[in-house]
Amino acid sequence: MVLSAASVKVCTDTLTVTAERAPHFIDITDQVEDILRRAAVAHGMAVIYSRHTTAAIKINEHEPELLKDMEAMLGRLASPDAAYFHNNFFVRTVNMEEDELPNGHAHCQHILLNTSETVPVINGRLALGRYQRIFVIELDRPRPREIMVQIVGS
Repeated sequence: MVLSAASVKVCTDTLTVTAERAPHFIDITDQVEDILRRAAVAHGMAVIYSRHTTAAIKINEHEPELLKDMEAMLGRLASPDAAYFHNNFFVRTVNMEEDELPNGHAHCQHILLNTSETVPVINGRLALGRYQRIFVIELDRPRPREIMVQIVGS
């Protein structure tokens, strides 16, 4: 969908990604760049937004050993093996799904991350730094995740 008002375009698209494991960093930079190309915006911004409370968006370096370090760090900060009130299904009564699994750790990890990132668009390109890439970070379990990408500019 592209809306135009006084030479400002707004293009919104949705990516669906599924991780192999959790935690897992999924590089979506190329898909965001493709959406930007189709939007034909030269100057503005790209907002990348996760519609989930256990899947985050972050910009960082795509270096395999660093990704392992960051996945391990998340596990140390909020271990899946720790006790969480959110995981006590005998007491918890809010926001329960039929396929609910213990995922208190994923919510606690997410609170340390972002739901979205905003990247400037300059001359039709994402103004990312030399090593910067855009990641969806799966914190819970492999399943389809919706990531909204909105390009605003002219």
